[in-house]
Amino acid sequence: QVQLVESGGGLVQPGGSLRLSCTASRSIFSVYSMGWYRQAPGKQRDLVAAVTVTGSTNYADSVKGRFTIYRDSAKNTVYLQMNSLKPEDTAVYYCNAKPSPRSDTDYWGQGTQVTVSS
Repeated sequence: QVQLVESGGGLVQPGGSLRLSCTASRSIFSVYSMGWYRQAPGKQRDLVAAVTVTGSTNYADSVKGRFTIYRDSAKNTVYLQMNSLKPEDTAVYYCNAKPSPRSDTDYWGQGTQVTVSS
């Protein structure tokens, strides 16, 4: 019962920046965690970054130091600030919400394309 709406994807040159937004239909503190996954053509969907209701964060090793996840509780929105983008960051990025710590019924956004190319 959580609807997620994503925005912010697009085409950017290597070294550039983008900010992805994910707005939820309910308070982001009513779910255990919010996060971002990405999926490149022919590859599996992998975790990029996540933040829990207590503020704990987790990042994929490949994006540490470049990406930051943060929240705006008043807008029911989580953001992914992506800096120093590389061609290997090219993927469809999906917003994710977990109702519980070990949920097997996650909620997903529609996906937004990020392309890093010169």
